[in-house]
Amino acid sequence: MSTLEPQLSLKNKTVTLRDRTLLLRYMVIVNLIIGVWYLHWRWTDSLNMQALWFAVPLICAETYMFFGGVMFFYSLWRPIKRTTKSLAALTPSFPTENYPTVDIFITCYNEPADMVELTARAALKMDYPSEKLRVYILDDGNSPEMRDMTATLCLEDLKTPAVKNAAEHINQQKYRCETRINQLRILKKDLVEVEGFIDSYQLSIPSKKQELAYVMDWLNQLRPNKVSEKTWIICQTILGEGLDNAITHAHKYLSPDQKIDLEFSLFNHAFILKIWDQGSFFDLEAHLQNLKEEVDVEAEHGRGLGIIRQLVDYFSYVRTDNEQNCLVLIKKFESETISTERDRIAQNQGYIHSLRELLLLSNPNHHTTTDICNSEIQQLEKQVNNYTQRLIDLPRCRYIARKKPKGRPHHAKAGNINHAIFSGETHGELVLTLDADHIPQTKFLQRVIPNFYRFNVDRGHYELNKVAFVQTPQAFSNLPSDDPFGHNARVFYGPIQQGKDGMNSAFYTGTNAVLRREALIRMGLQHFADDYAADERKLEEFEMIGGLSSISITEDMNTAMRLHSKGWYSIYHDEVLAEGLAPDDLSSTLQQKLRWAQGTIQVLLRDNPLFKTGLSFSQRVQYFQTMYSYFAGFFVLVLLLCPLVSLTTGLIPVNTFGIDFAWHFVPAYILNRITFWLASWGIPWRELWRNEQYAIALFPLQIQAVTSVFTGKSLKFKVTPKQRQSGVYFRLIPVQILFFIATILALIWGGIQVFISTKLSSSTYLINTVWCIYHLALLWSVIRAAYWQPKNNN
Repeated sequence: MSTLEPQLSLKNKTVTLRDRTLLLRYMVIVNLIIGVWYLHWRWTDSLNMQALWFAVPLICAETYMFFGGVMFFYSLWRPIKRTTKSLAALTPSFPTENYPTVDIFITCYNEPADMVELTARAALKMDYPSEKLRVYILDDGNSPEMRDMTATLCLEDLKTPAVKNAAEHINQQKYRCETRINQLRILKKDLVEVEGFIDSYQLSIPSKKQELAYVMDWLNQLRPNKVSEKTWIICQTILGEGLDNAITHAHKYLSPDQKIDLEFSLFNHAFILKIWDQGSFFDLEAHLQNLKEEVDVEAEHGRGLGIIRQLVDYFSYVRTDNEQNCLVLIKKFESETISTERDRIAQNQGYIHSLRELLLLSNPNHHTTTDICNSEIQQLEKQVNNYTQRLIDLPRCRYIARKKPKGRPHHAKAGNINHAIFSGETHGELVLTLDADHIPQTKFLQRVIPNFYRFNVDRGHYELNKVAFVQTPQAFSNLPSDDPFGHNARVFYGPIQQGKDGMNSAFYTGTNAVLRREALIRMGLQHFADDYAADERKLEEFEMIGGLSSISITEDMNTAMRLHSKGWYSIYHDEVLAEGLAPDDLSSTLQQKLRWAQGTIQVLLRDNPLFKTGLSFSQRVQYFQTMYSYFAGFFVLVLLLCPLVSLTTGLIPVNTFGIDFAWHFVPAYILNRITFWLASWGIPWRELWRNEQYAIALFPLQIQAVTSVFTGKSLKFKVTPKQRQSGVYFRLIPVQILFFIATILALIWGGIQVFISTKLSSSTYLINTVWCIYHLALLWSVIRAAYWQPKNNN
């Protein structure tokens, strides 16, 4: 087992190759070499030149199957297994308040309301913060029963302890904010008076030197007893020099009427003088580096900054946000002894100045304490409104039904989901899509969501990665032990999806998957822009085609392909986290499989992965291999006909069924089977056999799918029935029954010919008998399914 990428987030995630992958690779290479050797022999040395009409179709079928096998085994070249910690167990811990919001979309059309209710109840019980989870019933049938069920379930959910606790917590937070607002409003009256008092410590004058005497009178009126004569002279000096610099230098080229603002803040152990000018910025630090330490007392100009530097404890010249310059002058002093009531008042005023300065320094975007108070009230009011909205949003089970005007395409399930995304009623960062019958486990989100995040060591928090969706397996709770309809899909939801995951091409299969809203919207808008450029009438359909792909009746695979083409990543999470209901009658099964086949061929014609920009080579192969497989029906038809032709005519498609044939065919066939079994390691042979039976027995359905799409037949999305349709369905499989009977008759006819004629050799009969028995075993599965009845109708 080899590790493919470094362990992330302190071993929160690991990615390794699937067990026995290296052995599988060796077998694939050997299988490829032997297969090429066999096909070369078939094309060059084995054809029966006397019956090319018979031999060529068979070799074409074998060649088709070979290339299909090459793509299949290539898709399994890098199957990976992922292990991921649950969301609550991540290291470092993922704060609950940072969890993404999640919308759960339960899509339905004509399903019974009680079935959808089971799924919705399970979704509401998920282990996830109640405020961050919403469940939406997307009812494309607009059923009153479904609407009533949703309303009832919503009311029940509001009474659950989790939701009630959330509501109580929100109310407490809201009440605290309202209490603070009331306190601040009362405090605001005092702050207005404080600012009124502070106004006397502020002055605005024109840029005239004659104003200096007026400024000194203003300053002297503010002098308290606690400041010594020496300190006050220093205060007067630095104010005069600072003001002179502002008038002489900063406002040199400005109008004399240009205002200069002054502010004097007097604390109990220091004072701060601030002088604001409107001039160009001056680099004080650079100037001071070139300034002599000693002041030239004989100089007529340029002494101001030198004097200021000697007298103050600190000074600076900064550019403010409102395009002013502020000269800040700070001088410490020792207070005189407090001896009178006036001194005590002055001391208290100093405290007020200190507290005000602290508030302004902590809130640099505000100029007064009343501004700070008003801003805080506004922020708290926003929080109150937010808490109110959160209370309004607490109902977690909601109903969405769209209008479906006649004469406009509605795009079935894709349109239903896209309408929910663009309707403005849903806002979750992540979207979990569930079919109406798929009941999720409580741990679903806890297990899947970590795949969307990585821990940024530099920033110290979790952040979203480039994953667009995470797909989990589909499993069914109603499968009989013998799975008569071949619904078990552990080959696909095992080695196949793991192989696709290893090449960043895991498929989205429409349910049991979590998608990132941002990825869907970005991808959808990009493709919608292209569609709109080609046909402006598409604007009417925007809300139904702007997210999931709607160009085929299977929206899921093409959605994944489009996301991959735009550079997004996908993950296959190999853990069963939801179980649904599989069709348990042949009619529903064939209807579902026909829709899959037709939709896949539609995508091939309308959005061919071989020519789609943005896809890697491996992604092109992965998607095309799936589409390629649906053309197998034509070649299966050839394979089924070959033994019938041989038994009835005595002809064979090769020169001989002798040693040379066995030497080439047997190794190629056995190696192919061994390689497939190795790729499917761990899956019961009975399930593999059932999958093989249906892959062959449904050849008429594959032919029907291809011809219906290529001939332009109008295709409609049909919801797979979720309840058993009782009956016997031989009428649905006339071709399979015909071939089954014809094969038996051909065996009988061939046996007779062996004894009464030399036209059919015993070796030819023996080989074709084995071939026919194999075909009968394959066809029998679908014939048996046509009359199969459950042992227990419940």
